[in-house]
Amino acid sequence: MTTDPAIGAVAALDDALRQGMYAYIRRARRPVTRDEAAASVGISRKLAAFHLDKLVDAGLLRARYEAVGGIRKVGRAPKVYEPTETDIRVTIPERRHEVLADILMDAVLAESEGESARRAAVRVASRRGEEIGAAERARTKPGRLGAERALTLLENLLARHGFEPGRESPTCVRLRNCPFHPLAARAPDLVCGVNHAFLDGMLTGLEAAKVQAVLVPRPGECCVELRSS
Repeated sequence: MTTDPAIGAVAALDDALRQGMYAYIRRARRPVTRDEAAASVGISRKLAAFHLDKLVDAGLLRARYEAVGGIRKVGRAPKVYEPTETDIRVTIPERRHEVLADILMDAVLAESEGESARRAAVRVASRRGEEIGAAERARTKPGRLGAERALTLLENLLARHGFEPGRESPTCVRLRNCPFHPLAARAPDLVCGVNHAFLDGMLTGLEAAKVQAVLVPRPGECCVELRSS
């Protein structure tokens, strides 16, 4: 599911005053003072400060003290607010279209002479998955992996990537969500092939030789499940 910070950010905007000030600050394209933000929605400076700090806590704005217009006056510089660069997206169930887009873009840029676009996408997906698996192995330092231990590690890893894994048995993990839906429904051969290569690469990077990624399409779920080999 979408991460708690993203949900918190959206929840912070569930207020007309905050929405108005946030939209005003984004349009301003410069740091905005509390007085300016307050005037934009017709409230007091004190109330504006309360709402603005809520938006800072949610990661939507950042604040600092700065002389407005570059002119330093006597006394403390006013507090100013500007948007963060963080993209906030909430999808339930979770979607990771940017992962697929990155893979396909890298495939176009790295396509070898005589290599089809589809083959390049599969190759890039495998490499991307291998990098993720290797990073997880370096983080957890699991040593030599048997099938059940590898599947447990993969459950945690794939949950963080939006696959909603479920342990059907000690030797099988089913992936209940496709992070690439509905694109997978539009081009199943391409997207499922990329997804299969991506997950197979994870197994390689994690050095989970006793687990295999198997294509087993089911309606409403990911096309792959992980099984003891």
